[in-house]
Amino acid sequence: MFDYATLRLIWWALLGVLLVGFAMFDGADLGAAMLHPFVAKKDVERRVVINAIGPVWEGNQVWFILGGGAIFAAWPPLYSASFSGFYLAMLLVLIGFILRPVAISFRSKKESPTWRAAWDWIFFVSGLLPALLFGVAFGNVLLGVPYHFGPGLRFTYEGDLIGLLRPFPLLCGVISICMLLTQGAAWIAGKSEGDVRARAGRIGALAALALVALFLAAGLWIAVGVEGYRIESAVDPAGPSNPFGKHVMRGVGDWLLNYARHPASALAPAAGLFGALVAAVALAAGAPRLALLASSLSAAGVVTTAGFSLFPFLLPSSSHPDQSLTVWDASSSQGTLGLMLAAAVFFLPVILAYTSWVYYVLRGPVTTTAIERGDGHYY
Repeated sequence: MFDYATLRLIWWALLGVLLVGFAMFDGADLGAAMLHPFVAKKDVERRVVINAIGPVWEGNQVWFILGGGAIFAAWPPLYSASFSGFYLAMLLVLIGFILRPVAISFRSKKESPTWRAAWDWIFFVSGLLPALLFGVAFGNVLLGVPYHFGPGLRFTYEGDLIGLLRPFPLLCGVISICMLLTQGAAWIAGKSEGDVRARAGRIGALAALALVALFLAAGLWIAVGVEGYRIESAVDPAGPSNPFGKHVMRGVGDWLLNYARHPASALAPAAGLFGALVAAVALAAGAPRLALLASSLSAAGVVTTAGFSLFPFLLPSSSHPDQSLTVWDASSSQGTLGLMLAAAVFFLPVILAYTSWVYYVLRGPVTTTAIERGDGHYY
């Protein structure tokens, strides 16, 4: 139905949709975990926060699984390079994901305040670790990752974990934390009442304002202090995948070239800033539904800003720029992309439908009174 060049673009866009879905849905869970010790002071309040995400966090992780699966099937060299290069960082992310359900389940096994306080902080770490590392990973992609391919496309990563912790990626990590704190605060504010809602509103408003300031700072840094990548040779969008067939140059501010070529793409950073500002006002004013919508818009804007800036690059190589992976030279075959698209056309609406149904069934706040009575709340 679609030619090879179009299928590659469609899967680039679908990968963006999956990352945005992850930031919006699982991002709220990660943000709630980070906020847990600060918006809930008493045990019953902390149970309110846990029960606000308890029934949905497992379903929300489908976006992370789909994203990893899409990279594996649609962009095999990207999967190999990113999961090998960021191996230890990915391991820490998985540890964070493992700690979350363990903390939620084990916290209620004993009445001891010491026991519950220890699991509360483990729950906090389970949100902070993935939020920070996802941002650091995006920052390193924008700077370029030291890798090259040998004979037979054998991948070699030339860096280490400590090398990922550079100033710009760390700034991106803090941006990611602020973005997910805002999303989590909007979710908690909508699912709680009283003091928990008030604290979530105050912290979330501050996180949203910090997101605006840091997002602007990152944009300025990219404009004047970060070398972007650009392809100088001719490219055949329908040609066979071959990361050796192009010439790449670098220059400060090159990551902004796409916004000059396609002015409509500037809507992405505008949405990131506008959504965060509206979320800050809505959280401060006690309007959690508007805050959640605005925060979701901001998350979508921040994620798509990274995608539009990088396009057509998927993973630039800082040591061998000509071997950088792009949309045109790192994809699976036309048949594989077409078969995957047919599956996505069927399953993606199913996922959206059951997710909508679950959120509809579980609508309404989790109150301290209901927690104390045990009205169907498990944790």
